[in-house]
Amino acid sequence: MDIADLQTFLAVAENGSFSRAAERSFLTQPAVSKRIAALESELNARLFDRAGRRVELAPAGVALLPQARSILAGVEEARRRIAALSHDIAGPLRIGTSYHVGLHRLPPALRSFYTAHPHVQLDLRFMDSEAACHAVEQGQLDLAVVTLPRSPHPRLHLEQVWSDPLEIVVAPAHPLAAGKIRLRDLAGYPAILPVPGATTREIILEALAAVRRELHIGLETNYLELIRMLVSIGLGWSALPHTLIDDGLKVVQIERVRIVRELGVVTHSGRTLSNAASAIIGAIRDTA
Repeated sequence: MDIADLQTFLAVAENGSFSRAAERSFLTQPAVSKRIAALESELNARLFDRAGRRVELAPAGVALLPQARSILAGVEEARRRIAALSHDIAGPLRIGTSYHVGLHRLPPALRSFYTAHPHVQLDLRFMDSEAACHAVEQGQLDLAVVTLPRSPHPRLHLEQVWSDPLEIVVAPAHPLAAGKIRLRDLAGYPAILPVPGATTREIILEALAAVRRELHIGLETNYLELIRMLVSIGLGWSALPHTLIDDGLKVVQIERVRIVRELGVVTHSGRTLSNAASAIIGAIRDTA
């Protein structure tokens, strides 16, 4: 069974489209179709059902998917182990990061790393922290630099790098900006928070547990820079890290309320790190 055919099968399965799989794999669409046809011929089974523009896994494709992932993960693990013997720092490196961490925490490490190791082919993907952790667990990323999950998958290894306190903030003209307030005063005004399922949202709501059921959440988005803008024009209150707080926001003091999230590196505990992955983790530690 050809490895390239399995890689193409996985690309189509994950993207639900031959054209998007072609873009991701740097192939033409006819080349993708040819590889899938060769795999179907070898297995004597149809792997995909075509439904309009989208393709879905046929029963044989559903059966093949976990095996294909396992085979390709084994191939990648073998390559990493052999490459590690040479101590060369080169080749592909797939990193997932959230927009906030990628913009405000990662640049010094990237600058240091890329200056020292210009032959690494960096694939930097911006996504929600939760999606990045899932991609590491699935073997789609070498590592993630994100908000660390509270209940990580057992196969993930977490390394805290930064402690990131959050402050309750409002616009300077907001009624809550007048002075020190009580926790229950938050319930009288709309909140602007990350979407349900986001680690940062859960951290905020846990810190506000005494009034959680009473809170009115008016707007939801995972882009902290967008939350900052919405708060600054008076649409509600939120909790933001110090890196986003400036004169356009007013910090609200609430006694005994402390909100802190942890940022850091997520890797797969069962996979060997490539030399490039180990080097970028070292650069992150050194520049933290």
